[in-house]
This record gives sequence, structure tokens and C-alpha cells, in this order.
Amino acid sequence: MSHSFPALVTMLALALYVACFVAVGRARHQFGIKAPAVTGVPEFERVFRVQQNTIEQLVLFLPAQWLFALFVSPLWGGILGLVWIGARAHYAVSYRRNPDSRGPGFIIAFISNAILLVGAFGGIVATLI
Repeated sequence: MSHSFPALVTMLALALYVACFVAVGRARHQFGIKAPAVTGVPEFERVFRVQQNTIEQLVLFLPAQWLFALFVSPLWGGILGLVWIGARAHYAVSYRRNPDSRGPGFIIAFISNAILLVGAFGGIVATLI
């Protein structure tokens, strides 16, 4: 199977991250938070934390998705990647509205990342045996 699907999912994940850092720039302007400050009104801090948490998660997601796609299945790697993106988007919207409601998006993204990571590890080990 072609790796075009996981490549598309990678681009969508990066687009999600771009949306996160654009939101931080807009929030800086809206709330008058001058760089390099990262604190201010709670509304700005929530937008900033979403962006920071998203990049922290991308560091794990991108290699896990690609290793899963290469060693297990490009189709399922892409599907799990779409689940991760949807969950991260839900997390972002929820966190901005009410930080206490971010749990479901975080948990679903965490689980999809864990499946990608464990699956990739298993696929790699299977090729070595």
C-alpha cells in the first residue's frame, strides 16, 4: 500500500500545529501580551498551553505514526493518525473553553499515540526476529 495516506495525515497534523501557533499570535495581540512573555490573562495562557502541549505531543506522534506505517500498516497508521488529530483538535477547543474539560481529547490522543508507538515497536521487533 502507498504511504500517501500517512503522508497526508502528517501534513494535517502539521496544519493543526500551525493553527495552534497562529492562535497564540492572535491571542498575544488580543490580550496585549508582548513576546517573550508567556503569562498574562488566563485566556492567553490556555491558548499558549494548547500550542506547547501540541508540539510536545508531535515529537512522539510523528515518528510513531511513520514507524507504524512502515512496519505495520500505512492504512492503520493513517487512521490512527486521524484519530490523534481529531482528539488533539477536540483537546484544543475544550482546553480553551474550560481547562477541566480537556480530558477526553487528551486521553483519546494519548491512546492513539500509545497504539502507534507499541505497534511500531512490535513491527520493528518482528522484522528482526
